[in-house]
Amino acid sequence: MALAHGAWLDVLPGWVRGADALFERLAAGVPWRAERRTMYDRVVAVPRLVSYYGEDRALPDPGLEEARLALDAYYLRRLGEPLSTAGLCLYRDGRDSVAWHGDISGRRVSETVVAIVSLGNPRALLLRPRHGGGPVLRYVLGHGDLLVMGGTCQRTWQHAVPKTTRETGPRISVQYRPAGIR
Repeated sequence: MALAHGAWLDVLPGWVRGADALFERLAAGVPWRAERRTMYDRVVAVPRLVSYYGEDRALPDPGLEEARLALDAYYLRRLGEPLSTAGLCLYRDGRDSVAWHGDISGRRVSETVVAIVSLGNPRALLLRPRHGGGPVLRYVLGHGDLLVMGGTCQRTWQHAVPKTTRETGPRISVQYRPAGIR
């Protein structure tokens, strides 16, 4: 789907086969860690658990490597480089979240791809134009759904997983990115 300003999205529900079993393996086997981050003038707890796999680190489950290879088979020509890192986030319940942002730290590029595989209980992922003037898009992702943000999306749009007061179980987000994009 084409978005404004040269951005695009691909959304594929149920893309990962065996997603619930993969969720269980990752939830139990990944070395999750809590982080603290400076926000404005204070240090705060990051409201989710994380684990990061750089270019030189093996992914924690063969299912994640299989997904990365499938993404590269489809997106490599368009992107011009492989998806070589994976960031994992464990949202334990509705209190865990991620604020509005674009994955633009590291190297600065005009276009890139960030592919998100969602496992476990569905949660809303929101997108909005970085400078306003457009709609807020809402996708409820879980159980093996794939959302790929491409083109200028990381520079011209922002995305977030907001907190919710609704009863919800855990969700794991796997973000595949090229080297140098965070």
